[in-house]
Amino acid sequence: MKKNISKIMNILIRKYKDYEFPSVRKVSELKKNAFKVLISCLLSLRTKDENTAIAVKRLFKNVKKAEDIVKMPIKKLEKLIYSSGFYKRKAEILKSVCKTLIKKFKGKVPSNKKELLGIKHIGPKTANVVLCFAFNKDVIPVDVNVHRVANRLGWVKTKKPEDTEKELEKILPKRYWKLINTLFILHGKNICKPLSPFCSKCFIKDYCKKIGVKKTR
Repeated sequence: MKKNISKIMNILIRKYKDYEFPSVRKVSELKKNAFKVLISCLLSLRTKDENTAIAVKRLFKNVKKAEDIVKMPIKKLEKLIYSSGFYKRKAEILKSVCKTLIKKFKGKVPSNKKELLGIKHIGPKTANVVLCFAFNKDVIPVDVNVHRVANRLGWVKTKKPEDTEKELEKILPKRYWKLINTLFILHGKNICKPLSPFCSKCFIKDYCKKIGVKKTR
């Protein structure tokens, strides 16, 4: 299996090398800015990349640090992040997270996974995104796309993204850990879609173990 994993990853790297995609640009823009990476990831939950980008741009014209979000009137915060969807709930989450950052970490984003997970509203995926893209650590951020593609390929057989992360750590060479999130998001959103994957167009279909999908095109 490990031989095929390297083949598949190298194919994806070649295919998506020059692909213009919001997540790829975002990594480049936000690298080294842990606070912006964290807030952007929280805003990206359950919304499209383009809508997240609008909310992030508007918000960071008005804020630079956790204190700015805590002091901001809730209605103004909601208005700034409206495009991200679920804006009322997300405004509450941002306020809560920033208050914890100030109280426990002097307003700074911790670079330790245990400390990140100890902050209410920060889950494994968000923690790993911050560690990977802000602190350049060898972790595997697993979202729904990574979870779905890895299972369809037969690399893992898991029910939850958290379990997928643990299993991928066992089989995925470390040189691919920082790449798999972006590559599988690209593939998951363009080819290996949730309900109607483009199996006939898939350039890694020869390595796919997926079964039981009723609709392909």
